[in-house]
Amino acid sequence: MTSLSPTGIQIHLQHGAVTAQIAQVGASLRGLTVGGVDLIARYPENIPTPSCSGVVLVPWPNRVRDGRWDDNGTGQQLALTEPKLDNASHGLLRFSAYEIEQTDATATLSATIHPQTGYPYEVETSVRYALTDAGIEVTHTLTNRSDAAAPVALGTHPFVTIGDVDPHDLMLTIPAATQFETDERMLPTRTSAAPENLRAGVRLGDITLDTGFTDLDRDSDGRVRHSLTTPDGRRVSLWQGEGFDFVQVYTTSSYPGQSLAVAIEPMTAPADALNSGLGIRRLATGESWSVSWGVELS
Repeated sequence: MTSLSPTGIQIHLQHGAVTAQIAQVGASLRGLTVGGVDLIARYPENIPTPSCSGVVLVPWPNRVRDGRWDDNGTGQQLALTEPKLDNASHGLLRFSAYEIEQTDATATLSATIHPQTGYPYEVETSVRYALTDAGIEVTHTLTNRSDAAAPVALGTHPFVTIGDVDPHDLMLTIPAATQFETDERMLPTRTSAAPENLRAGVRLGDITLDTGFTDLDRDSDGRVRHSLTTPDGRRVSLWQGEGFDFVQVYTTSSYPGQSLAVAIEPMTAPADALNSGLGIRRLATGESWSVSWGVELS
């Protein structure tokens, strides 16, 4: 581990030909290589995390309209952390420095959400990063330490790539049947059928996305697999396990050092879920909940 501001201590993991870098601030996955090839888009180490790259989003992912939500009849007002669009965005731990436990190939980062304006609950959170032979497996655990049931959801924001190929030439596959249509504030208004070309695979350089999806196809092992594939047939898959029933896909040409970048964001709830209730889980006092996702090269 090394100390590096502004993203805190840097955690370096290695297992054979697989390496990872995790930042203390936001418990963010900021690097993953297999055989020396980047599977997570890196950014300069002397800048704050760009575009929420790799950050854990909890106790809600994405946006809350006006930062307002109804908590069993009690109105709550969160800080507007996306003032440009008057939304509360990406949870309460985005800029928190997590506590760290580390071995050579694993790291567990922990932080507590304390009761605060707009979210009167105490929730312990942890995220365990474990290297595998082909990539990384990530497990999140939430435990409610409040006297009342706590509404929770989570997501994460990795930018996936295959670093030795022009990202414009990667084929993106998202096995989703349904997409969320949004208003000018990027908040969902309705659902519609997802584009068929995303299920079949579309060249990354030919699309622009900042879109949520659901009704995801699961393989026989219960995992959803999104992928980027190179012209020579190599494939990086981001899989999401049970409980991750939503995904946000975001493309940008402004990611540092990248001509084009794509975030594939596994989420347990979509945008504005504290208002819609979609995907929100209420943890009883003392109850824990764990969900997993990962990245692998094939």
